[in-house]
Amino acid sequence: MPTPSLAIPTIGVFDSGVGGLTVLRALLDRIPDANYLYFGDTARLPYGSKSAATVAHYAVGAVRYLQEQGAELLVIACNTATALAFDEIRRAAEVEAIGVIEPGAEAAARVSKNRKVVVIGTEATVSSHAYRHALEARKIAVREKACPLFVPLVEEGWVEHPVTEQVARIYLSEAFSNEAYDTDVLLLGCTHYPLIKPLLRQVTPRHVAIVDSAESTAQEVARRLECLTTGRMEPPLAGATRAGSVPHLRFFATDSAEKFRAMGTRFLGLSVEDVLHVDLKE
Repeated sequence: MPTPSLAIPTIGVFDSGVGGLTVLRALLDRIPDANYLYFGDTARLPYGSKSAATVAHYAVGAVRYLQEQGAELLVIACNTATALAFDEIRRAAEVEAIGVIEPGAEAAARVSKNRKVVVIGTEATVSSHAYRHALEARKIAVREKACPLFVPLVEEGWVEHPVTEQVARIYLSEAFSNEAYDTDVLLLGCTHYPLIKPLLRQVTPRHVAIVDSAESTAQEVARRLECLTTGRMEPPLAGATRAGSVPHLRFFATDSAEKFRAMGTRFLGLSVEDVLHVDLKE
């Protein structure tokens, strides 16, 4: 499988919508000296209501498109696509692909002293039990909690709204009830959730550490790139920035580019400008 050929790689990031921009944001913080291609399949979301075969079909088409645009490494920022179709994606990819689930599970296992983790995510991600399997493989006891209202609340912009806080209190009180009271890690298994992390910190028991799978994924990508550059006797890329350099960001969306710009700016925390509408054939 080809590896990035340049000290400044082009990283392709794929998600079913705009949520994966929180992963891109973490990548920009961790690896500022790279070029990025982001593909949001906004015309066909949500993936959670689709079959595994359909999700695989959509995801494979998107990652092939990113490769055609020059992606030298792929980040599957979509939890649903990683949970339901990662094997198919890796088989179809001509470059290395990194999903969000394994890095998130590894980080949670590393942080947990009591070997107990609560995972919150969408119905589709929780139903797949992908995080459960990844954590149990690391000898971690897991409680999963679907939080279906978080995504629409975040997309509405209600990241500090009293309604969102009340919903979060209900969800997390259920998640940490009974035998889960001594759980010491909350793993955010959805790319929308980093936007409400400050609110979640307020309503989560104080002894519980919050692990963000977006940040964990960015750390894993940085580690892989550093291994590659070190192996070539090149200076490590992660965390190092050329003087005056600005990462080149390109965005692709299967629905309205204008809608993507508006919502994407909120998720990324930066102005989203270079957005191309893409019509992937079925």
